[in-house]
Amino acid sequence: MAETRQYELMLVLDPKLDENEIQQVVDRFVGIITERGGEAVKVDHWGRRKLAYEIDHKHEGYYVLADLKADADTVNELDRVLKLADEAMRHKIIRPGKD
Repeated sequence: MAETRQYELMLVLDPKLDENEIQQVVDRFVGIITERGGEAVKVDHWGRRKLAYEIDHKHEGYYVLADLKADADTVNELDRVLKLADEAMRHKIIRPGKD
């Protein structure tokens, strides 16, 4: 079995989504982790914030920060799905404390 590690996911969602749609999107992405034996330790909704620069003619986004425990294959699958998701404007997955 692959080694489980700590990861952080920063997700910027389309600001046009309402609260219910945002929760459904977050649940879908967290589901990818949990279905493969990982864990969403903490999911923190930061809310709508102004973007540092315009993305697709949008000046704000809905930010979500998630602490995850998963193996590398699971995180790679999450990354692949996020790249294809229309709701996700930007995302970044990192290993805290790792350069």
